[in-house]
Amino acid sequence: MDIQDIKNRFGIIGNSPLLNRAIDIARQVAPTDISVLIQGESGSGKEVFSQIIHHLSARKHGPFIAVNCGAIPEGTIDSELFGHEKGAFTGAHESRKGYFEVVDGGTIFLDEVGEMPLSTQARLLRILETGEYIRVGSSKVQKTNVRVVAATNVDVYEAVQRGKFREDLYYRLNTVPLRIPPLRERKEDIYLLFRKFVVDFSDKYRTPGVQLTPDAQELLINYSWPGNVRQLKNIAEQIAILEKERTIDAAILSRYIPAEQPTSTLPMFVKEQSKEDFSERDILYKVLFDMKKDMVELKKLVVELIQNGVNAASFDHNAKYINKLYNEVNPSNQLYSREGSGVTPTIIHNPAVNSTTPSNYVSLDTLDAEEVEESLSLVEKESDLIKKALKKHKGKRKAAAQELGISERTLYRKIKDLNLD
Repeated sequence: MDIQDIKNRFGIIGNSPLLNRAIDIARQVAPTDISVLIQGESGSGKEVFSQIIHHLSARKHGPFIAVNCGAIPEGTIDSELFGHEKGAFTGAHESRKGYFEVVDGGTIFLDEVGEMPLSTQARLLRILETGEYIRVGSSKVQKTNVRVVAATNVDVYEAVQRGKFREDLYYRLNTVPLRIPPLRERKEDIYLLFRKFVVDFSDKYRTPGVQLTPDAQELLINYSWPGNVRQLKNIAEQIAILEKERTIDAAILSRYIPAEQPTSTLPMFVKEQSKEDFSERDILYKVLFDMKKDMVELKKLVVELIQNGVNAASFDHNAKYINKLYNEVNPSNQLYSREGSGVTPTIIHNPAVNSTTPSNYVSLDTLDAEEVEESLSLVEKESDLIKKALKKHKGKRKAAAQELGISERTLYRKIKDLNLD
């Protein structure tokens, strides 16, 4: 059976080379008995390819069942897949066969296999390697002869790296990887699919046919279709039923297609993590960076004073930082300002340089200066940052949490831990 015959038999529309390649892989792997992992986005048609593999295999006369692993609660998935004995758990009033027992001799399609709990993954691995399984609540080992075709819309390899999916199971399932291209990579098939869906729904609901203007066709083809073929089919059905105007232009079509948010095409790595972990680390980084910045600026100021002595040029050059340091101690006054700012500058004066001291001079004795070591405690810095944020936002904790870059829940906990109430 060639590719076109398969398309006709299973109702596949499209001439994309990527689609043809996926069909060809499914055709070649079907007569064998190895496991297949189908990867593709939601709505791209993964279940159709599992049916192709089953119906072109030697098991075509055996049973076929599709199981959505993501739709089965974690507490009952073992019972659903492997069966259970009477009294195995509360509500188990009688023994029950699992899917692997029912489909013996056929094919089972495990959709969203990436959502399967780790304990169930271990049971699945044993079936793939030995064909053996044990019912829930039983100690008797049973055998089954089932071909497994799995599918997922997530990056399973990334899930392996995060410890959410067993590595040995991944390599056991991924004997032959089969990738279904998303609709945005099959632009030449989009209008063809839309026409097919519109004709089918017009016949079903006995409505007049629909035509797209050139600008509407361009909008249709250039849309990203995050829901893939399923989304395109839904929009075609809406237009066939609801739209009174049967010649659809871009303005009309845009009412049915959701507006896309502009996104950056720059590469970016995003590592999934909990909000709580990110908040703890983020506030520590914030403290350390502030400390480092202050130390660097102080070092620069001290080196300049040592090299050039206490003079107006040195203080004019560092006026912004000097004022910042002084305002932390005495916010009501400004130690130094540039000329033309409208504020009377308070000039730091070294008595050793000039004995005549104007009224607005502050005496600075560089000979008997006492060195005060700044506390480098992270707890004190963290407490200080939280106090400043709360003071800035007049005690509003939600705004203070946003300012600090942490969750409101984390802020409440830190206020309690640091006794800041």
